[in-house]
Amino acid sequence: MTQAHFQEVKIDRYQQGWQKLAEVDGEAGERVIESLKEIAPDLARYVIEFPFGDIYSRPGLDLKSREIATVAALTALGNAQPQLKVHIHGALNVGCTREEVVEVIIQMAVYAGFPAALNGIFAAKEVFAERDVNK
Repeated sequence: MTQAHFQEVKIDRYQQGWQKLAEVDGEAGERVIESLKEIAPDLARYVIEFPFGDIYSRPGLDLKSREIATVAALTALGNAQPQLKVHIHGALNVGCTREEVVEVIIQMAVYAGFPAALNGIFAAKEVFAERDVNK
């Protein structure tokens, strides 16, 4: 791979990542990237290129399925509330209903425990309230 080709692939990943980030997370995702630019611009670029440019852009799952998986994983982690909120917004942006989000989080009580599920539900409650205010 030549240096020029490498640069072209890198730019494509970045552009594709920005498009996918906007499609999934909208303003919430853009705020995350903006908040990183001053302190860790490379991390902001990695977030755009790898998860959104490479993974979210793969053809194997639709965006709704990817967001369901992401909400489940972040709920199960139990220590990623800001990211969980961004991805609850994302799930709603790509076609999940509030009921589906709640069910995914309740499902995590079985595998991640009640504290993780409760924290996830409270994050969802905040996201739903925020969206209701911004209607």
